[in-house]
Amino acid sequence: MYSMKPSILACVTGQYDCDRIIETAAAIAEEQECELRVLSVLRPTEDYTKVAGVLEYLHSVSKENGADMTVIFSDYAPAAAAQFVNDNNVGRIVTGMHDGGNESFLVMFNQFAPGVSITMVAKDNAVYSMEAAHASVRY
Repeated sequence: MYSMKPSILACVTGQYDCDRIIETAAAIAEEQECELRVLSVLRPTEDYTKVAGVLEYLHSVSKENGADMTVIFSDYAPAAAAQFVNDNNVGRIVTGMHDGGNESFLVMFNQFAPGVSITMVAKDNAVYSMEAAHASVRY
């Protein structure tokens, strides 16, 4: 069982260079005194051999940075990630770059979890952050 201490979530895919996402998320978690979590959402399939080595590598990077890595099997990654965020007191996710499409992971994730800040890490390790807008309503 995870603590309810605020968390930073590194969202990774089956790519070796997602280690930059974990390392950036770890630095943010340390700076903000938060827990670090790592999540990969995979589509259900019968053969995971193509990503097994990558997931093992990313798991080791997670451990080196003081985090466990969770793998969820789902056909719809944005909803699965949003549910994980809600269940684990996550205030910020760290991902790769937004691909620009209206149906991209980040656009859809933001619809499910609009109160979560987003940090994106480019291939050249440039970091871009978007803070969640918290509207206040007056009556």
